[in-house]
Amino acid sequence: MDLQEMLDQAATGDVHVEEGWGQGRATFGGLVGGLLVSAMLPRVPEAASLRSLTVNFVAPVAPGAAQAEVDVLRSGKSATQVLATLRQEGAPVAVALGAFGAPRESAISVAATAEAPQLAAPETIEPFPYIAGMTPDFFQHLEMRLADGGFPYSGASTSHMDGWMRFRQAPPTFDIRHFVTLVDCWPPAVVQMLSELKPGSSMTWTLEIVDDVTAEPDTHWAYSVRTDTAEGGYAHTDARVWHPDGRLVAISRQTVAVFG
Repeated sequence: MDLQEMLDQAATGDVHVEEGWGQGRATFGGLVGGLLVSAMLPRVPEAASLRSLTVNFVAPVAPGAAQAEVDVLRSGKSATQVLATLRQEGAPVAVALGAFGAPRESAISVAATAEAPQLAAPETIEPFPYIAGMTPDFFQHLEMRLADGGFPYSGASTSHMDGWMRFRQAPPTFDIRHFVTLVDCWPPAVVQMLSELKPGSSMTWTLEIVDDVTAEPDTHWAYSVRTDTAEGGYAHTDARVWHPDGRLVAISRQTVAVFG
């Protein structure tokens, strides 16, 4: 079963999480987020688009059967708030709150202040390799090309990453479900500061969609992440995502647990 089939399944409430999307002992968080959004969408008015998504990774999501439960907390004239819970063997493994909103008239318009980084063309940068048994399983599906910053576990003095991302094999279409799945592909920015392999995982992830993410399925998206602070085994990061045409389309924030 490929990504598209899993996303389509999740919209029905029952999904089989496939092998090959692992990240340590858990399933890749981006896929978890994409499945939860897929479950939400049938319950949301067509005119409303995803504005903000907050995901809490409660427990490792394992390959196998999962159930997505959706509760529409409120649906008004413009805004709809939706809670989705992914369960395995009856226990919650991930919870997401989605805020959807239809466009409305407003006198306020503020252009994005964050400028896209000046990156070398993606074709000139080698992607992170996928090496079975050494790199995360999901690397075989997602492509990251690091333009600035350090590689994971390289003992770097930096804590930022700039680069490009896309699917290695383009899906048949590309919509908000695919975008959510893709955006979380980068490793925690702080693990580049470690000189040996130590686990690190996202505890919470908030994604704010600020512009249309419609694009060709094989589009390279520009990504830039900075570490705001890290102390006591927890790091807090702030990232931006740009469409190749230069539009800022998303803001991504994470709280990361680092075991090392």
